[in-house]
Amino acid sequence: MTTTRRDFLKTTAVASGVSVLGMYLPGLGGEEAHAAGSVHTPNAWVHIADDNTVTLISHMSEMGQGVHTSLPMLIAEELGVDITKVKVATAGANPAYVNGLLGAQITGGSTAIRDAWEKLRIGGAQVRTMLVQAAANKWGVDASTLTAENGVVSGGGKSATYGELAAAAASVPVPKDVKLKDPSQFKVVGKPLQRLDTPSKVNGTAQFGIDAKVPGMVYASIEQTPVIGGKPKSFDAAKAKAMPGVIDVVQIGDGVAVVADSYWHAFKARKTLKVEWDNGAGAGLSTAAMWAGIKDAEKTIKPIKIRPDVGNAQNAINGAAKVLKANYTTQLIAHQPLEPMNFIADVKGDRCELTGPTQFPQGAQGTAAAVLGIKPENVTVTTTFLGGGFGRRIELDFIAQAVQVSKAVGRPVKVLWTREDDMKHDFYRPQGLQRMEAGLDESGKPVGVKFQMTSQSITQRAFGLPKNTLDPFMVEAAVAPYDVANTSHDLIIHDAGLRVGYLRAVSHTMNCFANECFMDELANAAKQDPVEYRLSLLKDARYTNVLKLAAEKAGWGKKLPKGRALGVALMEGYGTYMAQVAEVSVTGGNVKVHKVTVACDPGRMVNPEIVRQQLESGIIYGLSGALYGEITLKDGQVQQNNFNDFRVIRQNESPVIDIVLVESNEKPGGVGEPSTSLIGAAVGNAIFTATGKRVRDFPLASHLKKA
Repeated sequence: MTTTRRDFLKTTAVASGVSVLGMYLPGLGGEEAHAAGSVHTPNAWVHIADDNTVTLISHMSEMGQGVHTSLPMLIAEELGVDITKVKVATAGANPAYVNGLLGAQITGGSTAIRDAWEKLRIGGAQVRTMLVQAAANKWGVDASTLTAENGVVSGGGKSATYGELAAAAASVPVPKDVKLKDPSQFKVVGKPLQRLDTPSKVNGTAQFGIDAKVPGMVYASIEQTPVIGGKPKSFDAAKAKAMPGVIDVVQIGDGVAVVADSYWHAFKARKTLKVEWDNGAGAGLSTAAMWAGIKDAEKTIKPIKIRPDVGNAQNAINGAAKVLKANYTTQLIAHQPLEPMNFIADVKGDRCELTGPTQFPQGAQGTAAAVLGIKPENVTVTTTFLGGGFGRRIELDFIAQAVQVSKAVGRPVKVLWTREDDMKHDFYRPQGLQRMEAGLDESGKPVGVKFQMTSQSITQRAFGLPKNTLDPFMVEAAVAPYDVANTSHDLIIHDAGLRVGYLRAVSHTMNCFANECFMDELANAAKQDPVEYRLSLLKDARYTNVLKLAAEKAGWGKKLPKGRALGVALMEGYGTYMAQVAEVSVTGGNVKVHKVTVACDPGRMVNPEIVRQQLESGIIYGLSGALYGEITLKDGQVQQNNFNDFRVIRQNESPVIDIVLVESNEKPGGVGEPSTSLIGAAVGNAIFTATGKRVRDFPLASHLKKA
């Protein structure tokens, strides 16, 4: 083929005379520097070209969640421009773009809108105010007599486009205090507008990492250690070096890289390598041994309080009319974004240029600097579209590989993994064991509840959280929303021996599964309806509202088609309140989810259509993990290879998803992850109603057959 599948995504704000208004940006690089031209005043967010094109520099990576639409909507609202005329470029690594909720330049944790809600609107309002003041200075009038709308400042019979005023506005002092629009005045925010990135993804101009090229680039395929944490001892590359297109074969920390003029040549030659491995300490790991260690951990590790005890749960349980105990488990699972790991590194002496899909540009910059022993400011990062992230692209291993290979061969190199590489060398969601205990009084009301989770801390591994320190990412949704007089919530942090990472919704999924299925167990023991039982224990109106809405919309209590059953789950995550009802049938031990009804109160919404997309996406992703997702180890090696043995929901298996969105004036919540977490509990509860079998272990499909 003489043409590439996709051309580079070209920025549209490259005209001469571009002015940047707002926050000073040290060390701009790549496309964003090209777009910026001369930086005059301190604004990180808005570029205005002399052709009146407005470009937003997005501090969040676009990985399908819609930030290249929702973030420009915030700017467009306050700036007073047509959203369809706003272009978007992704920020490189720069302290100006630190996510205020995570303390680093990371896209994750359902933080995009929550972090941007005020600061992007303020950024847009600052620029609008500066443009108006520039026009007022030019025309010798009071700024209060002028208006800014649709990219034009006007008043007193005069008008000028933003592009015509941009250079002058750049010299206007940045206002410290600006007035934001009242929500009643919103013309853009809150509207279900079409996504701005759809045309480029349809016509092939969107640049994903897997498509990206740089001049002089070659390709690398890496034979990686079969046991995570191992390293090569020696290798024979004679056959590989003799194959067509091969440029070099080099050893790096965790594998042997074949470098060639095309990916296919590199991959084919890689298969001829003979490598002797030092598998390291992980060679003895097995799934059974890891579970045994988790279960034994409570004997030797002192629990940490997730929150202070309320009352005395143990005394209340001891005196209860009925006591229930249950253990819930969740397995290791892989992220598996559609686009496998890849990255381009171009090492040139004490400088390095990185190009590719990352959720953590700042981390990519720091990793390259550490590998090369150079200053971070000597590393530039150009972030492409991500073909899925789910937390996997917060990790930096594949970026370090690209840097090592580029340094070794002295050329720009794209490292590209296979699906099997991705499956076997992930940072997996950790195993989790939740021990639940409750006491009920004569009426069936819970008088005491104990929750104890044992799992592995991702934050210790990823960011150096001190041992025996509460990891907030382990205890999300650990405290259920119900009013119980006596409760205790404990955490046991145990390192099971395998590297683990943040996966979409992190621990919400694990803890919601245990809490919401156990709540159904309590309702069943009390011989009460699961929805009515929950409602009797709720005090927060937002929880009550979404539960009632979901139950009513799903037809709770009404006659269902033969063989169907309903299950419900309720949770708050990242400021979003949600209830889900799953309609399920079980035939011959096989589970079919026919419909999922969702009531969601995410606070104020920037784009309701993107909210719907995210809820649907999260449900399908979460359903795959709940029904089928499991990674197993034998002799330290991951046993799964591809989607044939790590099953995900197919199109013909996808349920109908019916969503009710609650209009709210509350501050925005995150929507990228919460729906992932409720679906497993809702399906688990529906399975019990349908079969009378309580499945307390993920994946539900395989454990149902064992029940």
